[in-house]
This record gives sequence, structure tokens and C-alpha cells, in this order.
Amino acid sequence: MDVRTPDPEGQGGWMDADELDFIRKRVPIMYVEAIPVRVDGSGRVEHLGLLLRATGDGMIARSFVSGRVHYGETLREALMRHLEKDLGTMAFPQVPLTLVPFTVAEFSPMPMTELHDDRQHAIALVYIVPVTGECEPRQDALEVTWVTPDEATDPDLLDELEGGRGSILRAAISCLQHW
Repeated sequence: MDVRTPDPEGQGGWMDADELDFIRKRVPIMYVEAIPVRVDGSGRVEHLGLLLRATGDGMIARSFVSGRVHYGETLREALMRHLEKDLGTMAFPQVPLTLVPFTVAEFSPMPMTELHDDRQHAIALVYIVPVTGECEPRQDALEVTWVTPDEATDPDLLDELEGGRGSILRAAISCLQHW
């Protein structure tokens, strides 16, 4: 493997598929994830947005806005890039002034926790991000489903979330109760 510093101008700050596969088997990969929310005038969360995606093995599952942080990219830039990629350019996310995640999720290819990712060991900084515009899913997101916090606790819905993300959604709902 040719070891070199990625050229952000050439490959968007990332590796080709073979390099990524090589690295995924050896090093934890940093991700950002976001749960988009709609809030009322007083800042109370009325709805949470869940993405419907086709998985790599052809299944359909629910997930959050999610993606890798590129080399040389700030967390804010990565978060904005993935929000736009998954929700569209007119979503108008309100990224927090301070980028302190509400939780850190560790995904493992081994059965260490309920969070899993067969491809890699991944660390995700997870944010709750209000959006004020129209969300039109793009790329691999098929649709955005808006659910109330009460609806989000439905065990069947939690089971639809890929990689054990139901535990993250439960943590988000708990966090929102203290907002």
C-alpha cells in the first residue's frame, strides 16, 4: 500500500475503496451522526427525523444522518456535509455553537456492545440538530420519517434502526426530556 498524505483536493480528503478497507481492519474510524429534530417556538422537540436506507446487503433499515470525518476536515464541516448529503440543501440545520455531542457511540465488528458494524470499529460523535427547512433525502437515503418522541419509543421502530442504534435513540429521547 502506498502510504501518503491524502490530497483533500484530489479525493475529497479520503481514501479509495481498497485503502479504506485496509484501514478499517486496523484502526477505529471517526464518524459524526446527527438526529435531526423539529422544535416548536419554545424549543421543545416535537419530531425526530429518521432516515430510511438500503443497507449494503440489500435490506431496508432506519438510521440517522451519518458519515466519516475526512482527513483535514473539522467536525463542524463533516456534520454539515453529511446533513446536506442526507437531508438536502434546503434542510437548514442549526448546528450548535459548541460541538459537544450528546453521546459518543462505539461500534464494533465483534459482539462487545449492542452497537455493531460488521465492516469496522467506529467511534461516532452523536448530535441532536434542529432543522428548520424542507428535508429531501439524497444519495442513499430513501426518505425521512418524522416521529414524535413518544412514537420513537415504540419497540418495533427501535428494532428497525440499524447497528443497534435503537439504544442511541433511547438516549436521545432521555436527553430531550431534560432540554
